[in-house]
Amino acid sequence: MNRAQFLRLLVGGVAGAALAQLPRPLRAAGAGYDFWFTRLKYESGDWDVDQRMPANMITALIDYTGLRVDPKEHVVALSDPKMLSAPFCYLAGHRLVQFNPAERRNFERYVRNGGFVFVDDCNHDIDGLFARSFEAQMAAIFGADALRKLPNDHPLYRCFFRFDGPPPTALELNGWGDDLVHDYLKGITVNGRLGVLYSNKDYGCEWDYDWRNKRFLAEDNTRFAVNIAIYALTA
Repeated sequence: MNRAQFLRLLVGGVAGAALAQLPRPLRAAGAGYDFWFTRLKYESGDWDVDQRMPANMITALIDYTGLRVDPKEHVVALSDPKMLSAPFCYLAGHRLVQFNPAERRNFERYVRNGGFVFVDDCNHDIDGLFARSFEAQMAAIFGADALRKLPNDHPLYRCFFRFDGPPPTALELNGWGDDLVHDYLKGITVNGRLGVLYSNKDYGCEWDYDWRNKRFLAEDNTRFAVNIAIYALTA
């Protein structure tokens, strides 16, 4: 049983049967929760951006779903095998992404074994450094054509709330370094399931604000974060 199969059983309400089939380290990682937020720390760039974003995403999941959600953000080095047990991983930044051998090995193993990584490009510089370097890493690991545009009828946009495609943000200034605002996201699919969701819209910065008090957003855009988490757990 891989991670994706286990999570489908867990969310489907048969956690005991699922847990019995897993090795002890993976059983312990859940600690009684259906979902816990894992931010990936990597050596090459500024991984610790949008520091309030995880708390807002966690709050949205608690408010909108019946999942047992760990209220704490977990920061785990991409090079650490502990990340392999996470139901959901988040990777973001503004600068260079250049995985060292251990980071590359874990990223590939995690995704190929049913894991899910949400990657958010926070870079609004003209050079698009995060985008160019991250896409180069994905091409080296999964192949030049692995990262593809997601159609607007992808299950990601229907799995909880319904969207006609990726919701826009107020902060998307420069796309992936090409001065364009894109109406799509990209992803890498493994065995028919999205394993890497790649955004140029800087959702992390948007969700970093106090949307409940409408200090920044006109509406609750964290609803799309709920879809991302539900897809990671159930697809």
